[in-house]
Amino acid sequence: MKNPKNRLSPEATYDQRTALVREMLVKESNAQDAKTIRLRALRMAKEAEDMAKEPEKKPAKKPAPKTKTKAKAKAKAKVR
Repeated sequence: MKNPKNRLSPEATYDQRTALVREMLVKESNAQDAKTIRLRALRMAKEAEDMAKEPEKKPAKKPAPKTKTKAKAKAKAKVR
């Protein structure tokens, strides 16, 4: 058992534990950030490589929406 004179107060113990937990969280956050940066760099390199490999593609034109011609509209109007 520890000597009572060397024992920390509850506040000091709480502060030590809180500081330790905060330090652990910062380390974990930094590790996660480093992993994200590494994976992002790998993805961007792969995308650049893929773009260099494939020839330029022109975007396909969308067909124009079908509209009623005046003749069809007049014929429908006469039927009704």
